[in-house]
Amino acid sequence: MTRNPLRNLPSVSELLESPPLKALVNRLSHNVVVSTIRAVLDETRVEVQTVAAEKTLPNVGDLAERIARRVMESETPALRPVVNATGILLHTGLGRAPLAEEAIAAMTAVARDYASLELDLASGKRSRRKLAVEPLLKELTGAEAALVVNNNAGATMLTLAALSAGREVIVSRGQLIEIGGSYRLPDVMAASGAILREVGTTNKTWLDDYARAISEQTAALLLVHPSNYLILGFSESVELPALAELGRRHKLPVIHDIGSGALVDFAQFGFPSEPVIKQSLQQGAEVVLFSGDKLLGGPQCGIIVGQKSLIEKIERHPFARALRIDKITLAALSATLRLYRDPEKVPLTLPLLQLLTTAVENLQNRAERLAPQIATVTKIVAAAEAVPDVTFLGGGSIPTQKLPTWCLAITPAGMSVNRLATALRLATPSIIGRVQNDRLLFDLRSVFPRQDLALVQAVEGLAKD
Repeated sequence: MTRNPLRNLPSVSELLESPPLKALVNRLSHNVVVSTIRAVLDETRVEVQTVAAEKTLPNVGDLAERIARRVMESETPALRPVVNATGILLHTGLGRAPLAEEAIAAMTAVARDYASLELDLASGKRSRRKLAVEPLLKELTGAEAALVVNNNAGATMLTLAALSAGREVIVSRGQLIEIGGSYRLPDVMAASGAILREVGTTNKTWLDDYARAISEQTAALLLVHPSNYLILGFSESVELPALAELGRRHKLPVIHDIGSGALVDFAQFGFPSEPVIKQSLQQGAEVVLFSGDKLLGGPQCGIIVGQKSLIEKIERHPFARALRIDKITLAALSATLRLYRDPEKVPLTLPLLQLLTTAVENLQNRAERLAPQIATVTKIVAAAEAVPDVTFLGGGSIPTQKLPTWCLAITPAGMSVNRLATALRLATPSIIGRVQNDRLLFDLRSVFPRQDLALVQAVEGLAKD
C-alpha cells in the first residue's frame, strides 16, 4: 500500500514556530503570515498531486523560507519611488513630471488634516472646490473661467459631452490622434455623444474644408495639437486664428486641445512647436484643454479654461462630478501654479524645468565623476564610461526635438545587459536605465544630482548579493 506523501506536510502551527516565520509574525501580521502559509501549502498539495512520479516534499525549513519570501514580496509596494535614468523627462510609465517641493508640502498639509475643500472660511458657508485653483488659472492664462478634472482625456470627453452631444464636431483627419494606453480621439468623441465630422485628408486640410462641412448640425470646431507625431513634406493645416475667425462668423465655439499644456513659451528651451495656453486664448479659442502633469509640471489632471458661459455649461454636466479631482490634487496644482507667478524663478523651482535646463557641461562633469566609481565594482561591471548622447522630452512626444545629454554607459561582467537592467530595477532604490548597444545607460538628463550617489550604491549593492 502506497503511503500518501501529503500526510508529511507540516501543519500551519508547526510552520508558525519556525524561526523565519516566527520573526515575521512579530514584525508584520499574524493573519498575513497564516494566509500565506495556507496558500503555499495548497500549492504544494497541487504540485504533489499533479506529478506522476513521487515528489519529494520540502522540509519544514525550506518550506518556511519559501513562505517568508512570499510574505516579503507581498509587503513590497507595487508603487514605489524609482530613479529615472532613462533620459525621458515626461515618462508616462514613471509618472510623468515630478512635483515641486512646494506642491509636495501642500499635499502633505491637506492630507494630514481636514481641509477647506468646499467651505468658505470667511462666511462659514459652502463653497466650490474649483475656487482653490480657478483664480490662479484665470490670472496665468487670461481665461474668463476654469475647471479641473481628473485628466485631459476626461476634460476632452466632458467638454464634448456638454457642448456637442447629439451634434457634429468638425475636426481634421490629420488630427484624429491616438496616444498611449489606446486613447483614440474618435472613441472618446463617440463616448461623449458627439458626432465626429472628419474633413480634409491625412496630410492636407484647408480652411474651406471646415467651411463646407458646417451645417445646422454643427456644434463646434475642434483643433487638436498632435504632440506625438509630425506630418512633414507635402502637408497643410489650418492655423488657430483662421479657424477662430471662421467659428466667429458662424457663431460656433472653437475647442483647442493642446495636450501638454505649456504656461510658458518652451521655445526658450528648444521646443518652438508647443502651443502656449495664453496665446491659444488670445488667438480666438473659446475653450482650451490641457494636461497638468506634462509641460505644466504639476499633478495628473485635466484643465479646461476659456469663455465663462461655456465653462459654466461644462461644469453643469453630470460628468463633471464623476471626473472631479480630490483635495490632494487640488493642493498640488495650486502650489505649482503659484510658482508660475514669478517667471524668472520658475525654472529654478519646478523640477521638470530644472532637469530640462541643466547645462550639458554639468551633465558631462557628473558623468565623468561617476563613471570611475562605478567601474570599480568589477564583480558586476566590466567597463563604465561617460558618453554623450541624445534623449527626448517625452517618450512619444515631440519626436523631432532632441535633447543633448551625457550618460554612464555600463558594460556588465558575468551577466547579460538585460539581466543587469532587471536586477537594478528590482534594487532599492529601483534604478530604471535604458539598454543600448549591449550596454546599460544611466542618462543623467533625467537624474537629479541628489540621486547620483544612489546610482553608485545600487551597483555596489548588486556586488554584495
